[in-house]
Amino acid sequence: MRAIGGVFLVLVLFSHACHGFYLPGSYMHTYSTHERIIAKVNSLTSIETELPFSYYSLPYCKPPGGIKKSAENLGELLMGDQIDNSPYRFQMNVNESVYLCTTHPLSENEVKLLKQRTRDLYQVNMILDNLPVMRFANQNGVKIQWTGFPVGYTPPNGNDDYIINHLKFTILVHEYEGSGVEIIGTGEEGMGVISESNNKKPPGYEIVGFEVVPCSVKYDPNAMTKLKIYDKAPSVSCPSELEKSQIIREQERISFTYDVEFVKSDIRWPSRWDAYLKMEGARVHWFSILNSLMVIFFLAGIVFVIFLRTVRRDLTRYEELDKEAQAQMNEELSGWKLVVGDVFREPDCPKLLCVMVGDGVQITGMAVVTIVFAALGFMSPASRGMLLTGMIILYLFLGIAAGYVAVRLWRMIKGTTEGWRSVSWSAAGFFPGIVFVILTALNFVLWGSKSTGAIPISLYFELLSLWFCISVPLTLMGGFLGTRAEAIQYPVRTNQIPREIPARKYPSWLLVLGAGTLPFGTLFIELFFILSSLWLGRFYYVFGFLLVVLLLLVIVCAEVSVVLTYMHLCVEDWRWWWKAFFASGSVALYVFLYSINYLVFDLQSLSGPVSAFLYIGYSMIMATAIMLSTGTIGFLMSFYFVHYLFSSVKID
Repeated sequence: MRAIGGVFLVLVLFSHACHGFYLPGSYMHTYSTHERIIAKVNSLTSIETELPFSYYSLPYCKPPGGIKKSAENLGELLMGDQIDNSPYRFQMNVNESVYLCTTHPLSENEVKLLKQRTRDLYQVNMILDNLPVMRFANQNGVKIQWTGFPVGYTPPNGNDDYIINHLKFTILVHEYEGSGVEIIGTGEEGMGVISESNNKKPPGYEIVGFEVVPCSVKYDPNAMTKLKIYDKAPSVSCPSELEKSQIIREQERISFTYDVEFVKSDIRWPSRWDAYLKMEGARVHWFSILNSLMVIFFLAGIVFVIFLRTVRRDLTRYEELDKEAQAQMNEELSGWKLVVGDVFREPDCPKLLCVMVGDGVQITGMAVVTIVFAALGFMSPASRGMLLTGMIILYLFLGIAAGYVAVRLWRMIKGTTEGWRSVSWSAAGFFPGIVFVILTALNFVLWGSKSTGAIPISLYFELLSLWFCISVPLTLMGGFLGTRAEAIQYPVRTNQIPREIPARKYPSWLLVLGAGTLPFGTLFIELFFILSSLWLGRFYYVFGFLLVVLLLLVIVCAEVSVVLTYMHLCVEDWRWWWKAFFASGSVALYVFLYSINYLVFDLQSLSGPVSAFLYIGYSMIMATAIMLSTGTIGFLMSFYFVHYLFSSVKID
């Protein structure tokens, strides 16, 4: 996709003019002719199982110096990435055909594993100069690009499987003149800004593309074993006949080779990720988002205008009366004015409400800051795991906000600071505890499958240490600050005896659940692209759109919750606290149901109960976070509205 927009339509439209504006990864590397370049391999992945496995879990050639793992950040480890060195090495601007190795006769277990990985559509993910390898395929006359290449393939209506053992690489390079022009920025693609430098760099070549054509070629193992690793191999073309392809069966010896060709390209280094970030149907995506924005703004505007006129009329009529008329009117009160003595009565489960609101503030703050930084280009797909790492770090440090809000709300409801430590500890452990329980259950499944997606025990202890050493102390500090902050005073007194709530024709929870449809309407289009990114291996980089949707979601959640709170008060239902929270928080239910719909109709290739269990588990974590965030937005706005409404009217 192109560069990132900013806030609402002006900055979103600005994104069309900013091509290649992102700051991820590492500095540009310039290679000289004949300089050696080493490719790396990531975990094997499949959209059918969603279980990543190590590249060397299959009988592939190993590098001469042994397998060495690359340094990985927290996000990469949690996503199941396992980046290792590989035997594939190239020399800049040297086209060659290279022999790697010939395996020992395949055992029964190796054949079974290769066949299973082939039929589960596992992809080999290779990386060169931080660029994923890309292949192209024609489907129904349409050219489609993919990252990675398959382990093997099974012909239609065939029972045999064939392994990919010959790779034809094309490396696109851009000649760098060394004229003193440099890229300004802190990341993989700089900022797309070019300026003159006093220190001229030597001329060389930049890698701007990495493509592959995978083939299956049957070699004579007796002839190939006479060769040594990196010897020149006979040049071959991809065979179309199955008889000339390498079958997977017991006692077969498989030889691995590759060709590499360097091609000069006009693509500049700051724009080399554009090929990966282009989205099919971008025009449809653009107009769908704009249409959704206009419809939601229109609906929210109507609701908000009607609501303002209604409340303003009530307040204006009341304030224009003299004292005697007000006294008479007090005896004939109706609607929301009748619950003046109960509207601030302590809700059910006040501690749980305080904890959920505190955690919601923490999650909302994390989401807003992360998406803003991503929209500005600081978290590109080139920086693997950076997005998740940034989210975790932000969540840890925003514990101070969770503790502050939870304790201050607790102090307001109870009228005392007693018990604030318990509230702070609960706020520190509520959402992380839910995530920990779900991830532990999923991890047992991943461990049983021997997947690289399983979180190592050492990482578990690291995460617990981060939580206990950073998040918990900051949450307690925030709670302490909440006890020292100015207490929020209710504008009216609460009666000792609660008022009876009139019977309703229909249960109020139906209205609360139905309210979530409007916020969901702002979210579901982007939700489709996010789920496709997570489960179909596509790059998601339209954070400008996501930022607009997030801002719109905040507005709609606030308005929906306020309107529902007002409707409940008008029918003399003073139990608005939890209803205000779930009026907007109920959008999480629709998000979860949409995730199930996506699993059934869009992830039809997903196979096995293990994969479905993983999908549902991660969807539950996402839905819980959305519920806490949107519920908190609605609750805080409703509280501000109720406080303002009843402080504007003097009723004895």
